[in-house]
Amino acid sequence: MVKEKVIGFVWQHVLLLLSMYFMTLGVALCVRSNLGSGVISSIPMSFTLAGEAGLAPGWTIGGYTNVMNVILVAAQVLILRRRFEPIQLFQLLVGFIFGALLDINMWITSVFSYDAFWSQIIAQFAGATILGCAVATEIRCGSVTMPGEGIQVAIARVSGKPFPVVKIMVDTTLVVLAVISGFAFFGAWPWTVVGPGTLFAMFYVGYVVKLVNPHLRWFDRLLNYRPGFRRYIYGLARFIYPRAK
Repeated sequence: MVKEKVIGFVWQHVLLLLSMYFMTLGVALCVRSNLGSGVISSIPMSFTLAGEAGLAPGWTIGGYTNVMNVILVAAQVLILRRRFEPIQLFQLLVGFIFGALLDINMWITSVFSYDAFWSQIIAQFAGATILGCAVATEIRCGSVTMPGEGIQVAIARVSGKPFPVVKIMVDTTLVVLAVISGFAFFGAWPWTVVGPGTLFAMFYVGYVVKLVNPHLRWFDRLLNYRPGFRRYIYGLARFIYPRAK
């Protein structure tokens, strides 16, 4: 029984890792479009551009995402206080992995050209679509939430406001802070950070999640599948050593 729970836990987080990979691929494509990054990556992207200009530490977008995730988890602790569950500190690990995967996908997507306007539109549309699909599967994994979602849940829990309302408030705050940082660093609106693509992603990603959700029964079956590692290892041993009984 314990062994099955361990295997189930590992398998659940393997699928979560895959979902996070595609989430960061979607985020990277939105950033590469130069039409405006996604909400959660707007502040890290603003600081990354400032770092490239020598106006801030020269960290990657993944590095700044990690810093923001630590701040978001710390904010949850301050908001919830005694109601904060220690298991939610696992968000820090999940957030760190997210930042690392984001840097990997930023490197992978750097091989493509985004100079033409049509290529920017394709990158933004593809990125938001991939992100929406990956968010839908990430939610189904039922593990610890991402820090960006965790802060929304914490505020909704304390304030008593509906989660969708809190989400809009938090997303709007992040976008406003990204714009303010753009003015602080460059003295102008950071259009490549907060642009029409940002507004598009805010609504379109949620639409994709709603559209995809009813068609994820295959993912639920995959999530409930328990890989027979012991059987496979035994079969491999018999293949390598035919005389083994």
